[in-house]
Amino acid sequence: MATNQRIFSGFQVNRSLLAGGAVLTAIGTALSAAGATMVCVALVTAGRNWVRGLETPPTALAQRALHEARVASTAGWEAWRAEHGSPN
Repeated sequence: MATNQRIFSGFQVNRSLLAGGAVLTAIGTALSAAGATMVCVALVTAGRNWVRGLETPPTALAQRALHEARVASTAGWEAWRAEHGSPN
């Protein structure tokens, strides 16, 4: 066979088969990257549309939760000070 080259004794590589496999691998990688990009775009678009459709924006929900956490922390601190009589 003219397309086989002897590299090591007993180990022969078919260059056309190797090249064909490399080409198919490159094509598969490009298709995978394109598919992954399409999935990401679809998910980001759906997420943006979902956030726009919410009655209360996520920033307002986060601010409210932070305020509630601060109020609860202050109440807990005041209760601990009242129990232990600490002047701090």
